[in-house]
Amino acid sequence: MNASPTNCANCRADPYVNPHDLLNEATEWLQYARGLTQLVSELVHEADAVDCQRMSLGLDAIGALIRMGLHYTADAHARMSWELATARESGGRCE
Repeated sequence: MNASPTNCANCRADPYVNPHDLLNEATEWLQYARGLTQLVSELVHEADAVDCQRMSLGLDAIGALIRMGLHYTADAHARMSWELATARESGGRCE
């Protein structure tokens, strides 16, 4: 995870990173969430008893990973929209 200049979950992504890299970053976060979801699912399926506190922590972690994926996706969308608007204002063609 190198798109953010700091490791702060609430910080905006590096302003010099392009939308393509942001979407790659979002995909990475969402893959982590998917892997953790599969792990938690397998543990619950195989367990005789479920530890609700640990389950809650696992679900919170999945939520945080998904939030980061959405954060980077939203940043990428905003940057693509900004680039499109800038190109239109300058008379350039956008496809």
